[in-house]
Amino acid sequence: MNLEMFRGDNCYFFVDVLINKIIMTEQSMDTILVVEDDQDIADLVKLSLEEVGLSVEHCLSGEAALDKLSNQSYDLVMLDVMLPGMSGLDVCRQLREQKPEQVILMVTSRNSEIDRVLGLELGADDYMTKPFSVRELQARVRGQLRRVHLLSRLSQQQLEKQLPEQYLTLGALQIDNVSHRATLNGKNVELTSTEFDLLFYLASHPDQVFSREQLLSSVWGYHHSGYEHTVNSHINRLRNKVERNATKPEIVQTVWGVGYKLCRHGVAA
Repeated sequence: MNLEMFRGDNCYFFVDVLINKIIMTEQSMDTILVVEDDQDIADLVKLSLEEVGLSVEHCLSGEAALDKLSNQSYDLVMLDVMLPGMSGLDVCRQLREQKPEQVILMVTSRNSEIDRVLGLELGADDYMTKPFSVRELQARVRGQLRRVHLLSRLSQQQLEKQLPEQYLTLGALQIDNVSHRATLNGKNVELTSTEFDLLFYLASHPDQVFSREQLLSSVWGYHHSGYEHTVNSHINRLRNKVERNATKPEIVQTVWGVGYKLCRHGVAA
């Protein structure tokens, strides 16, 4: 077992304890499914996530994970790529088809860039590379859960108040932020949870350019350098679903050297 994976800095100990206590008192217990075939690593991940008030279940294989997910809901699935039998990539693909809004955090080895790219292309919301520290693990999981809770609160508020902001209409693009449905030219656009959040955020600020770092912060809910490829992959997948020609985008456009924007003219009715 690689102990470097859980190396921490002692100087942050008391800060972490304080943060964890605040989190545990402010949010209900979320449930995490860890899919990891190394029992030692799984035990350490479970302990680390339980420290921040999360309920963690574990299974050793992809087949067992899909069985659990068919009978129970989890707020986040932490999925290792290298699994015996069915690979994590195959589990991600099948899970995304069955539960489009399920939050999936892929875990890959340090040198397997192809796994990271494939995982994002198949629908993972984020990825982590081994070895990683306890603090990064907790931060990434909390970042995904913050986004889920924020969207849930906003949706509930809109349902209770029947706010017109529930619907966003921009030319031929219509987005329902409560039911998480998007239509373009009258046709449904099938989106994962993160793809929907990304589209809704860009459409809420038409023609405004955002850097990858800004999108990581606003859509994914955390600040981490070196993970901008997460944004690139989701932009590419979004283009494949909304553009007439993804190689010549008219809606989600790149502003070279700056970032991305949703072009109002591209969705003109």
